[in-house]
Amino acid sequence: MKLLNHMRRTGKRWLYGAIALVMAVSLVAVTPKPSEAGLLDLIFGGIQYIQLSNMDDAGEMDLGRRIDASIRQQVPIYTRNPEMVSYIQGIGNRLAATSGRPPNDNFQYTFQIVEDDSVNAFATAGGFAYVHTGLIREAETEAELAGVMAHEIGHIVGRHVINRMRDQAAIGGIAGALGINQDALVAIGVDLALNLPNSRAAETEADNLGFDNMGAAGYDQQGFITFMQKLSGSGTPEFLSTHPDPAGRVNNLQTRYDNERTATALDGSSEADYQAQISKL
Repeated sequence: MKLLNHMRRTGKRWLYGAIALVMAVSLVAVTPKPSEAGLLDLIFGGIQYIQLSNMDDAGEMDLGRRIDASIRQQVPIYTRNPEMVSYIQGIGNRLAATSGRPPNDNFQYTFQIVEDDSVNAFATAGGFAYVHTGLIREAETEAELAGVMAHEIGHIVGRHVINRMRDQAAIGGIAGALGINQDALVAIGVDLALNLPNSRAAETEADNLGFDNMGAAGYDQQGFITFMQKLSGSGTPEFLSTHPDPAGRVNNLQTRYDNERTATALDGSSEADYQAQISKL
């Protein structure tokens, strides 16, 4: 009998609560206020909002896929030679495995070639990194190319793109209590990847993370330095316009090499082997 009475009381409380909820939603639907517009869109319009502050690996990968789909509509992705695509992915996989953010069940890395003669590379959210054919040809050894790719992985490890998205959303006034509209966030991600330079602090951190990553993966860390030195003396390639402060970065890397290099990291220094590989381009 006590159990039956308890169930009756519980049922009534649930019913009253449900009625109150329906009335509240009805009132909001009838007399929406500007501050409630986002919530109404979320409930009735199916608009998806994203919170960057607590995004997990799976959420970042999903965002990265959406950004990648938009990037692929704007830049030509190289697919003509599967062996070359596999070669670049293989270098990336080797570096990613020893990075500060190794792949897991919810987070994987994707390395793609952009068919463009400019010397450039960039990364975005969700483990997506891109290398231009111009940069692949400009590198003289696999270690030089690996240095650039390790640097881009450093941006992913440091979550620099996610942090920049949050800053851009705040500047643009499009971040609210619900988070950021997914479509707007994708547009920011594409713009950051293709047009806007990183900060000097982010570049230095990506350099340091990439330098350590190269050593852990067994690549000759001097390759990163020689490639940066070469770019610094050849005008202003696109890579340096989106990755500023070349002189300061070279000095930092050289100091680290002189004092902290991994003595056993010697791979990727053969010019002949590298040229044989990229002849597939």
